[in-house]
Amino acid sequence: MTTATILLVEDEPAIQELLAFNVEQCGFRALKALDAEAAQLQIKQALPDLILLDWMLPGSSGIELARRLRADARTKDIPIIMLTARGDERDKILGLEAGADDYITKPFSPRELMARIRAVLRRRAPQMSEEIVSIGGIELSPATHRVSANGENIELGPTEFRLLHFFMTHVERVYSRAQLLDQVWGDHVFVEERTVDVHIRRLRQVLELSGLERLVQTVRGSGYRFSLQ
Repeated sequence: MTTATILLVEDEPAIQELLAFNVEQCGFRALKALDAEAAQLQIKQALPDLILLDWMLPGSSGIELARRLRADARTKDIPIIMLTARGDERDKILGLEAGADDYITKPFSPRELMARIRAVLRRRAPQMSEEIVSIGGIELSPATHRVSANGENIELGPTEFRLLHFFMTHVERVYSRAQLLDQVWGDHVFVEERTVDVHIRRLRQVLELSGLERLVQTVRGSGYRFSLQ
């Protein structure tokens, strides 16, 4: 199971440390930034799986950073939860219109925050969830790293496991090799696109033993998709 990386953009060190503690207690990896500029440097190095973004930051505000991230093709799909002391409805609407996926008002309980993080990841990055996925005769458990096909356990290497998990949580959508490299291998990982073909072939070979290799389909000129059709 790949651990979700959460970027904490919070200018108060005590709150930032508390957030990091709670995030790590739940099994996530925490990255920290005290302002928008530091956050953008972190994001430039590698995309986080989710951003906890404080509204009030020194210099550029959280709202401005959210708008910039949503306007950039590379960062437009990163889930964002806004953190703020502002509780009125107009501010919430402003935050959501800037591109936030959710909004949590300070002070908040760690349990509420973690529930919202998990809900947003389930919705926006389902491959980061530990929930068992079951589709087309295949059952995959991220927590135990086990896969069964038509009721029989099958053995997959770590990359094939991540690839299958991603496909099973994004059924019927076509992904190019470059998109699969970003999503499965990780942003800024410099691997040849043909590497994807090698791992697709390995995945199909394992699924072939159960007659399910047809689920992983080649879309000529576009890439690959996982489809029940």
